[in-house]
Amino acid sequence: MIALSDHHSLTPEEYLELETQSPIKHEYIDGEVYAMAGTTDTHNTIALNFAILIRAHLRGTNCRVYFADIKARLEQCNCFYYPDLLVTCDTRDQETSTYKRFPKLIIEVLSESTEAFDRGDKFNDYQTLDTLEEYVLVNTKHQRVEIFQRHKQGEWIFKTYTPSSESFSLESLNLTVSLTDLYEDVTFEKDSTVSSEP
Repeated sequence: MIALSDHHSLTPEEYLELETQSPIKHEYIDGEVYAMAGTTDTHNTIALNFAILIRAHLRGTNCRVYFADIKARLEQCNCFYYPDLLVTCDTRDQETSTYKRFPKLIIEVLSESTEAFDRGDKFNDYQTLDTLEEYVLVNTKHQRVEIFQRHKQGEWIFKTYTPSSESFSLESLNLTVSLTDLYEDVTFEKDSTVSSEP
């Protein structure tokens, strides 16, 4: 994310108005607005695969999966984020068309520029959502899925899944996902922090 300069602190209402007019997306953190970078084909393919798998599973229910362009509103920390995917089953979320306040599942597909933020401050902020049951991080360099599940008294349980696992379960949706299906048609991104030998 890139901070915008030469601007005053925005109210949530001003931010939402800005987003209706802007050709690029911005996230909002307590009055400050940050431009979002574009994604890669790997990132996009993984997110789309995940959305299709979840959408098929949720068909016929009152739950909805949203992909890329719907914001999550976090009122306790005065933030708006654009998760790669979010699922809500709360009828109150039908009242707002550009953001949702009561997600039960949020998924972020990791990129080099956002991974530290997705694992750190953003996850801390997402934990202020009382309805959030699971937070999922999906790797773009190899098959690896990390799931944080909320249990009693706000405790978060961490689980990691790799090809040896073959599949993983999203308890919030009662859905089992094959790693092969999630990573279908994916060409993995190279890790720029690792130099190759000549």
